[in-house]
Amino acid sequence: MPVGIAGLDLDSLPRSRASTPGAEWALTRQAGVLRLVVLARAEGRHLLDGLEGETTSETGGTLLVGPASPRNAAALRRHLDWLRPRPLGTRTSAGMGDRLGLATPGHVRAVRAVGGGIAPVFAQQSIREMARTGRTPIEVMDDATWGIFEEGWKEGVGADADHLKSPVDVDGCLAAGFSLFTIDPGEQVDSSADTADTSSLRAKTAALPWADLEDTETALRKRFLGRTFTVEHLRIRFDEATLLRAAAKYGRAVAHVAKMGRHLCRSAGGRAVELEVSVDETETATAPAEHYWVASELVRLGVSWVSLAPRFVGRFEKGVDYIGDLAALETDMAAHAAIAREMGPYKLSLHSGSDKFSVYPIAARQARGLVHLKTAGTSYLEALRTVAGVDPALFREIYAFARERYETDRASYHVSAGVDRAPLPAAVGDAALAGVLDQFDAREILHVTFGSVLKETGPDGPRFKGELYRLLRAHPEAYARNLEAHFERHLRPFVG
Repeated sequence: MPVGIAGLDLDSLPRSRASTPGAEWALTRQAGVLRLVVLARAEGRHLLDGLEGETTSETGGTLLVGPASPRNAAALRRHLDWLRPRPLGTRTSAGMGDRLGLATPGHVRAVRAVGGGIAPVFAQQSIREMARTGRTPIEVMDDATWGIFEEGWKEGVGADADHLKSPVDVDGCLAAGFSLFTIDPGEQVDSSADTADTSSLRAKTAALPWADLEDTETALRKRFLGRTFTVEHLRIRFDEATLLRAAAKYGRAVAHVAKMGRHLCRSAGGRAVELEVSVDETETATAPAEHYWVASELVRLGVSWVSLAPRFVGRFEKGVDYIGDLAALETDMAAHAAIAREMGPYKLSLHSGSDKFSVYPIAARQARGLVHLKTAGTSYLEALRTVAGVDPALFREIYAFARERYETDRASYHVSAGVDRAPLPAAVGDAALAGVLDQFDAREILHVTFGSVLKETGPDGPRFKGELYRLLRAHPEAYARNLEAHFERHLRPFVG
């Protein structure tokens, strides 16, 4: 039913309506296009100065109707403080990546559906994903802003600049207003240390960047060698092999995180920001002793962080449930969670956390609230589910293309799907197409090919992107309902 603003004959999205001293704010949607509506009373006329749009004089003041533009999004974040990302601390939190920029309304509804208790991160995207989707940090931030405003979420948000590898990455995301900076030193992790003999470990350790670590090998041995550290139920003993393996494997990563963390602090000035450390995208698991060593060294170097993503045992593949022994994972998570409580406290971060439904109860039980769930491509998959329901032909075409691209696009992911095990597009009827997204191999194929789908061009321009966006904008409620149901399954195990 149409809902006006201050008695004016305008159809506004009801949850977007907000009042501040001197003005009323709302969004409208017409033909899939969002428009900002602001009614400024005489005492709030200055609030329109930073906005763009057409203004008219009304009985209640000055009315502005403007586009959902970067300039207007920035003005909204200035005037409506609940839209500005901020540090979330050690509260249980969830990052809900949005590769298309249209998912935030559904994400907000899912957080509401579980009754709060989850500190949300609606703007979250890695530099790698931004490159593949052709988006910039400010576009990611703006898209989340409009979604938060549309749904009237006023309980606070974070914003995660994910998998940052360079100071340039940090600076671009800092300028866009992100509040959480996830440092990814994966390229500096030496996974070959796991199988190296003692002689090789000694050589690797001797070659570490000791100046950057503000340390010497002699001092390192004095701090750890032969010592046992008690951490709740754990007894972590550093014999020579354990110590050298931790240092050889993670020493360069620690130096990189310290460098990036210090750059972030300098660039942020007095602005409050948070740091996450991610070593999950590596070939081998993070042993508890290695986690303890990394945390100890970061503390020694004066680095502060709010969450850490170790590489857990088993396989955390994209878009599918956990692959491995759940009992072994619980033992592993119990150790990592104990270390996080002892050395912080800080949160354990579950990267590649999309659709790990068997893992969530374990993580909630062991982390005891000190946990951050990070999802990404699963929102894109729900977009494809929506497309399958409204335009089966387009979904079938995207799926056929994804099958062709998979062997190339899988190179930068830890996935195990096989095209030969995925159903053929022509073999699935229209009514059953959405079910393709629930088949393991097809799901991973569609998950990792998102960048190619969005970038593929034809004789007249983008082959899929324009129509994909047109359909989702034409059916916002269908997409939001799919997202709400899907993400409620993600979030509920972490509440209570």
